[in-house]
Amino acid sequence: MIRFENVSVRYVGAEAPALRDVCLEIDEGEFALVTGRTGAGKSTLLGAVNGHVPRFTGGRMSGRVTVAGLDTRDHAPRDLAAVVGVVGQNPLAGFVTDTVEAELAYGMEQLGVAGPTMRTRVEETLDLLSIADLRDRPLRALSGGQQQRVAIASVLAGGARVLVLDEPTSALDPTSAEEVLAAGLRLVHDLGVTLLIAEHRLERVLEYADKMIVLDGDGTVRAGAPAQIVATSPLTPPVVELGRLAGWQVSPTSVRDARRASSGLRDRLAACDPAAYAPKPGAGGAGLVATKIDVSYGAVHAVREASVTFPGGQVTALLGRNGSGKSSLLWAVSGAGARDGGTWSVDGTRLDKTPLASVRRFVRLVPQTASDLLYLDSVAAECAAADADAPGACRRLLDGLAPGIPDDRHPRDLSEGQQLALVLAIQLSATAPVLLLDEPTRGLDYPAKATLARTLREQAAAGRAVCVATHDVEFAALAADRAVVMATGEIIADGPVADVLASSAMFAPQVAKVLAPARWLTVAQVAAALRNPEPGGRDA
Repeated sequence: MIRFENVSVRYVGAEAPALRDVCLEIDEGEFALVTGRTGAGKSTLLGAVNGHVPRFTGGRMSGRVTVAGLDTRDHAPRDLAAVVGVVGQNPLAGFVTDTVEAELAYGMEQLGVAGPTMRTRVEETLDLLSIADLRDRPLRALSGGQQQRVAIASVLAGGARVLVLDEPTSALDPTSAEEVLAAGLRLVHDLGVTLLIAEHRLERVLEYADKMIVLDGDGTVRAGAPAQIVATSPLTPPVVELGRLAGWQVSPTSVRDARRASSGLRDRLAACDPAAYAPKPGAGGAGLVATKIDVSYGAVHAVREASVTFPGGQVTALLGRNGSGKSSLLWAVSGAGARDGGTWSVDGTRLDKTPLASVRRFVRLVPQTASDLLYLDSVAAECAAADADAPGACRRLLDGLAPGIPDDRHPRDLSEGQQLALVLAIQLSATAPVLLLDEPTRGLDYPAKATLARTLREQAAAGRAVCVATHDVEFAALAADRAVVMATGEIIADGPVADVLASSAMFAPQVAKVLAPARWLTVAQVAAALRNPEPGGRDA
């Protein structure tokens, strides 16, 4: 269905090609998973499937890409739209109408589909993706998972036989991510649709894939069966890391596989207390104390008199399904968002009536759309502007999160993951005592997330209060000391991260599921216990 023949892509000014002599074949009805380091060329690979690369990205491409026998050199993206459907990382940004039914019809109108056929396809697609009850709903009123399914439905209704999804679960809570993946699997198995997904969160997708495609960062590509490729891949989900640590002969690709193989490992860990091997929170000031924060948007009550503390010296994970009020709470206590009531202070200083310019000395926020904070014309200029207090600090942080970004690169030319890494470096290099991060791992690979987790813990150890609103439970297990869970705008759980995550069916990380009922959260904890298995012992 999709064939790459000696494909190379080089962008103007780039030192090396984004793709180098790629030969790849994806069969009809195959679920192919694309992965690689941030900036390795995943988006370039996906864009080449429908001819978007190089027509709209610039650069030079050699070799040939064919989809269903159509050569992308001879057929523009509009010609391929009836065969290839593309859904980006932010589906809302790609919508052009106001309601679900209108969005499904719009693409077919542009393709000149006859009216009776259009009506039939709309009805069939609504049923196929289980969104018939949403047909009259405004697109902006949908949850993130619903928006993803509508975006998939809109390209499927146009007759697409190939679906290209760029990080479809990155902004979704675990339940919504499962719904989107279930919809994709149904299309693959029931209709024979070819599915090509780029995703950093392999723990969500790996077990479903028929083929795994890895971009190694030098432009080359490796492809094969997931269990075979992941055995030697540097990018692996926790279950694979756990299998390597335990010495299992076959790399598990799912919690079920790992659970079946883990009886011996569980016996070895039986006498160990997981809490003894967890990182200890640092000591800091009072941090941020919020009391009865209330936020409404018209008739929508986003935050309902929420009272919460983000203590200095700790990393707090703020969890909850899409629409639970996490972002609204962070924006309210950052001083930049809507707030109908409530007070908050930082280390005893009241901020609820303080001008925003002064609040920024106490609280820094990294928003979901990181590019909103980038306004200069080069990476070097952005780093220099952030380094007033500590020259070189921003660049060092950036190199840890996303190494190899040239100083002269314009921030708008970076991938979404690289843009996020740059904004994280800018905000982390500031000296404000409170740091708030809203979905900071979108577009980041596993090494970058490990670096970010380590950096946040260092920030907390220095006395800062750090709060991370996230759907990435693996990152929360790695970085946080404490977890706060929101639902319908209210705080419904607050406690040590191991207690909150391990006891939750929705938010439990992979290691906790594999080694339950013991409350292990990360592979690092397990490794420390295996090195020093004395009961209550702590690995240095």
